[in-house]
Amino acid sequence: MEFNVRRLAADAGTFLSRAVQFTEERFGQAEKTELDAHLETLLSRAESTKHWTEKVMKQTEVLLQPNPNVRMEEFLYEMLDKKVPTRANNHELLGECMIDSGHEFGPGTAYGSALIKCGETEKLLGSAEKEFIQSSAINFLTPFRNFIEGDFKTIAKERKLLQNKRLDLDAAKNRLKKARLADARSAAETELRIAQSEFDRQAEITRLLLEGISSTHAHHLRCLNDFVDAQASYYAQCYQYMVNLQKQLGSQFAIFPSTFSNNNQPASSSSASISVPTAQPVASLPAPPPSQASPALNELRSTSGTRKARVLYDYDAASSSELSLLADEVITVSSVPGMDSDWLMGQRGNQKGKVPITYLELLN
Repeated sequence: MEFNVRRLAADAGTFLSRAVQFTEERFGQAEKTELDAHLETLLSRAESTKHWTEKVMKQTEVLLQPNPNVRMEEFLYEMLDKKVPTRANNHELLGECMIDSGHEFGPGTAYGSALIKCGETEKLLGSAEKEFIQSSAINFLTPFRNFIEGDFKTIAKERKLLQNKRLDLDAAKNRLKKARLADARSAAETELRIAQSEFDRQAEITRLLLEGISSTHAHHLRCLNDFVDAQASYYAQCYQYMVNLQKQLGSQFAIFPSTFSNNNQPASSSSASISVPTAQPVASLPAPPPSQASPALNELRSTSGTRKARVLYDYDAASSSELSLLADEVITVSSVPGMDSDWLMGQRGNQKGKVPITYLELLN
């Protein structure tokens, strides 16, 4: 009991001494030991790393989950150490809605079949999004969070301890200056040597921790590469799903030839209007490459034969004499005497119409 009282009294005395020293420094009444330039640079670098790591983390969380209410809910579950309930994302909800409406209109109809195909693809997009979010959380956000909640907290603790040792050192220096008697000066010198030794030791510990920030940057760089790889894989997967869907919808023309005309309008004026969305208009597409006027094209024009061609871009027919196109589909083309040199005659199933050469790549 007596030992604890003495210890509390000593701690109180140390705290008071630090408080007096800090206050006098603030008012310019006491000298302050400056840290060496290298240590100051390391401290500044650590603070900058913490600041930008937190900002990148926050914006990444917004990217992965734009809904702030859901983010707050997930945070609360994490704080309570409970599993976040599984919920369907927006792609999956849209997919379920499309599939249900497709079954309602009838899978055997053009519209119903297209809705079901779109719904199945939306669910695939939703599944890919969940995998991307999970991968990013594990390989990118978690290491960043571990740094903020682990390594940097240790650095902050040691930095605060260094600040206290620095105050003790400067307080000891001031006491030595004020000492007049020989015994008092001897005691003050001994106290100063101890304070200097403890300060130097703490400065070295803090410096070693701060130099570890370089390793943190290297680790975060690997995490960033993992995040970029996950994004590239996710977007490539989504692109492939949409390309496959475009091809499936493109085959609707051949499966239901009586349902669509060449300009994507119903053959019967009394039926519902159905249109297939296309990409940019002609004006926004790149100019045709010089190789378009190739020997293969010249050979096609000089004969009455046909050739396969891959469609480079979506094209929405401007009139009933033209044929609408979907990117990446393969059609049959031929040259018709007297036709404009910028056009060929295209055929898909029993559909036929003019197609622009700049949208095609002739196949061998």
